Amino acid sequence: MKLIKHAHACVEIDAGLGSLLVDPGTFTADASELLTHATAVLITHEHFDHLDADALDAALARRPELPVWGPAAAIGRWADTYPDRVHEVRAGDTFVAAGLTVQVHGESHALIHPDIPRIDNVGYLIGGIIYHPGDSYDVPNAEVSTLLLPVSGPWTKLAEAVDFVRAVAPDRLVQIHEVMLSETGLGSMATFLSPDMLGPIPLTQLASGESIEI
Repeated sequence: MKLIKHAHACVEIDAGLGSLLVDPGTFTADASELLTHATAVLITHEHFDHLDADALDAALARRPELPVWGPAAAIGRWADTYPDRVHEVRAGDTFVAAGLTVQVHGESHALIHPDIPRIDNVGYLIGGIIYHPGDSYDVPNAEVSTLLLPVSGPWTKLAEAVDFVRAVAPDRLVQIHEVMLSETGLGSMATFLSPDMLGPIPLTQLASGESIEI
């Protein structure tokens, strides 16, 4: 299984039966291009850095074979237009996308500030191996081999990130949600999360377009 890192929260997973694209948002400059070859799309929540609504709208109109899964608040705008291809999900759901079994976990976005209402957010366990949490450090009720870890954003906090990684206890840790950090900040996060300091395993940092075999 190949994991391809794209900018910010967007990743692409290919197990040989197609390309499963997760969270192509507006911080992912090539989101429109990625949507032209994706076999299926997963959206964790409605925020623009995880969902480029214009790009997805164009892809759905142009590609009648493209299916999309996500919480109702994120993708409900397309549910009536494409009822056979746009699938609303919630915690506990299981489905198959691009040949991979996907389990849905979690319910809410992490707290940004008490004055900002929390929205729906789901995490996806893909192929029983890779977990994409969206914008949340809620621990899934499942074993996770490869954890995609958000490292920057208005809701993130180092202490919570460390506790999240410790609780999930993955075999591999891959950085996502990084565009708000400088190169120095990214290095600092990797240092704090290293086994020499607070983390149980090293943080893998991938440049946009770089891939690893899972």
